[in-house]
Amino acid sequence: MKKILQVIGILAALVFGFIYYYLTLPAFNIHSEGFWAFIIIGLLIISFVVMLLNLDKEAGKIQGKLVFKNKFPSIALGITGISILVFIIGYILSSPIINAGKYQRLLSVEDGDFLRDIEEISYTEIPVLDKESAIRLGSRKMGSIVEYVSQFEVAENYTQINYKEKPVRVTPLKYGSFFKWLNNFGDGIPAYIKIDMTNQQVELVELEQGMKYTESDLFGRNIYRYLRFRYPTYIFSKLNFEIDDEGVPHWICPVKDYKIGLFGGETIGRVVIVNAVTGEHTDYPIEEVPQWVDRVYQAELLIDLYDYHGTLKHGYLNSIFAQRDSLQTTDGYNYIALDDDVWVYTGVTSVGGDESNVGFILMNQRTAETRYYPISGAEEYSAMASAEGKVQHLGYQATFPLFLNINGEPTYFIPLKDAAGLVKSYAMVNIRQYQIVAIGDSILEAEQSYIELLKSNNITSIDTSKLPEATGIIEKISEVVEDGNTHYYIILRNDDSIYDVLVSEHIDIVRYSVGDNITLIYTEGKKIHTVQGIK
Repeated sequence: MKKILQVIGILAALVFGFIYYYLTLPAFNIHSEGFWAFIIIGLLIISFVVMLLNLDKEAGKIQGKLVFKNKFPSIALGITGISILVFIIGYILSSPIINAGKYQRLLSVEDGDFLRDIEEISYTEIPVLDKESAIRLGSRKMGSIVEYVSQFEVAENYTQINYKEKPVRVTPLKYGSFFKWLNNFGDGIPAYIKIDMTNQQVELVELEQGMKYTESDLFGRNIYRYLRFRYPTYIFSKLNFEIDDEGVPHWICPVKDYKIGLFGGETIGRVVIVNAVTGEHTDYPIEEVPQWVDRVYQAELLIDLYDYHGTLKHGYLNSIFAQRDSLQTTDGYNYIALDDDVWVYTGVTSVGGDESNVGFILMNQRTAETRYYPISGAEEYSAMASAEGKVQHLGYQATFPLFLNINGEPTYFIPLKDAAGLVKSYAMVNIRQYQIVAIGDSILEAEQSYIELLKSNNITSIDTSKLPEATGIIEKISEVVEDGNTHYYIILRNDDSIYDVLVSEHIDIVRYSVGDNITLIYTEGKKIHTVQGIK
């Protein structure tokens, strides 16, 4: 009977361990807190079973306490206690309290050049949607597609990426329930949603073959379980849904790397990319991740790394008490597209907090490259309140700002939403002087009003002596009227660039025609250069 109980106890422990592992999927890695939880809970169960099997009831009655037949329960409890102690000590030794210098050096930060790095972009390339608005649009689109709405729902990923040089958000569909999964898992999930963030157009992209590996799949096809059984030692960060240049859906799966002790200094060391349709997977070192991938480092991780960099310059105690030279990021962040990558933008303020920023940072989500711009000015929420004040009679709410270069000035661009979450208006707020606010029903209208305000307040930051010049013979010149403003688009001989001249600012351009020699002073754009002067 005793042997039967021992066998039952061992089998019960093994079954519980398998179920716990199958559901929680801890990595077999000493740096994983989930792994330690798995081990400690397992040891506690084993200790309990060993105690029950070796309990001497008769001796216990005589002595009035728990008495065991052998030393196995003590050994099991000792191993469990040692494991808990190692976990606690490892946690303490990995903390910033002990390793402030190592944490401060986790992120390398370089000074950026605002005019060089942040090019003026066309208003057709400015994203106007935040995630909340994208979710509303995606839900409305799904509700209009009868053949899918009864079986599928829209997942809430809404990953912001650059796709064919445009900011878009993408998210897969998901199974509506377990029974709907049973009805459809053979074909997979048939489509994903893509939202153009510049014009708010929503597209349901149908696939020739359905996605078989997603977050809403069950059992072995669930993307987390699929990864765990193929990479049992990898500690994965949050997975990102992206599409490649051909529109094929993939899961971008960053693998955590710990630089300090057991649990400290989290960063990213590798990336596994999984084809959501076929399940094909490739493991890349962080420096070899393909260019089309946009999101490897989560925004929250990058912000944490910068906060370590900014607050721990003079040690941990200084970050708590004196706070000398301590800088930290402001609440909130947004995304900006540069060089075909997605960068996280947020402000930087002094610890101790006032309502102004001492600068701004851009952090590349693929490479973790970080640039600091020492531009002092209004904190984001102050600028949002200033913008809302201009439309308080309409009750519009400001979204978190974008960081843009408008006419050479660091500028907050703020879409304004109505109660239904739809973008109704746009604001541009000068970062250095946030009382300068321009509002427009279109981006171009807001930009034109803003530039006029800059001129009337004698604000200009463009030093044309430092800008590039283009000299040549005019091969083509075209007149275009945009929202009541006349522009001349110029192409020079042996020059593929297009130069945009706003006639109201450079009236002398009307004297030129095809065949004339001209010198243009300009700021660079992705496709069209903005002319700032004519020689």
